[in-house]
Amino acid sequence: MGQILGVDYGDRRIGLAISDETKSIAFPYKVIENKSFNFIIDFLKKLCFKKRIESLVVGLPLALNGKDTPQTEKVRQFSKDIEILEIPVFLHDERLSSLSAKRSLIEEKIKTGHNKEKIDERAAAIFLQQFLDMNN
Repeated sequence: MGQILGVDYGDRRIGLAISDETKSIAFPYKVIENKSFNFIIDFLKKLCFKKRIESLVVGLPLALNGKDTPQTEKVRQFSKDIEILEIPVFLHDERLSSLSAKRSLIEEKIKTGHNKEKIDERAAAIFLQQFLDMNN
């Protein structure tokens, strides 16, 4: 059985989360720097092979009113670009996932000021979990 990878795309960092093999629980995985498109593709190719990733879920950052923002357009383009991996790509509404991630870290007494990476990977896990819940 394969897994599903959650991708929280950002201009500087990309948060990643991964499902268990039953596709029922999402876990924060890691954060990579958004160095270049080639770097991202090389990293994702290796990860998808190693973890037997069956599909990617990319967080779609819509405005609170549900409309697109400039970042939404970047993410839509990124999700099209990564189709070269030949793995199904799904977009999932990620509104408020970063805020929820930050709050959960604060509740766990983890400082968030210098731990932006923790927020990014936890946000990816939050919207990946939502996607898994909707599809199970």
